[in-house]
Amino acid sequence: MNLSHRLAVASSLLTSQLRGWAGTASFRPARKQPALPLVLYDMENCPYCRLVREALTELDLDAEIRPCPKRGTRFRPEVEQRGGKQQFPYLVDPNTGTEMFESADIIHYLAKTYEGRARSQRGFKRALAVASSNAACAARPTRGYKVRASRTPEKPLELFSFESSPYSRLVREVLCELEIPYLLRNTGKGAWTDMGPANFRDNLFKGPKDTGRNRKILLERTGHVQVPYLIDPNTGTEMFESGDIIRYLEKTYAD
Repeated sequence: MNLSHRLAVASSLLTSQLRGWAGTASFRPARKQPALPLVLYDMENCPYCRLVREALTELDLDAEIRPCPKRGTRFRPEVEQRGGKQQFPYLVDPNTGTEMFESADIIHYLAKTYEGRARSQRGFKRALAVASSNAACAARPTRGYKVRASRTPEKPLELFSFESSPYSRLVREVLCELEIPYLLRNTGKGAWTDMGPANFRDNLFKGPKDTGRNRKILLERTGHVQVPYLIDPNTGTEMFESGDIIRYLEKTYAD
């Protein structure tokens, strides 16, 4: 790991700490799963988008992410056409025909529709969440925000991730900047024995690794549970390790 990547990991770690590691666990997943993937028009370094992604992890819901960085042209026009303005996050649920702005409304909708429990989005708790999410954005102010030129993949990529993962965040930032759509497979920790880095956790707790829906899928696919894990169906590439994934994305899709 080179110095620049170490510094990026450190600031990403601070980002997670400023949000109190929200978006880490899926101890109480939603009781229902959508038949068709949810679609979220999203900007990685947006405080309101972060709150929705945290809820997706905690509810154990996947979503197709359509990145909308500042000055992006690939998906921003879709949001304006659908909702009449370019504001984020914007949720599309093809299972119910529901489309909506406003992070608090989206989180309430997801919890109610898919029968899960989400953090309060009202009153003081909401104000505190927004304030700390803004502070978290300030820890990495230039990443996951502005568009960079890229080549469009024919098929969306897949990313196993959970919101507070410092390493996964670095990958999501690049995906956002390059406007690369991807299926976000939330891989939140399903038990206390999942806590900590993969090697530390597996050596110390020696608990079951398949404690969540996507953790089981990842274990069966790779024999290991660690995030981020990228799948690119366009090239047949699959890989762990944030640094390797970022180099791959830059080489394959960045102009």
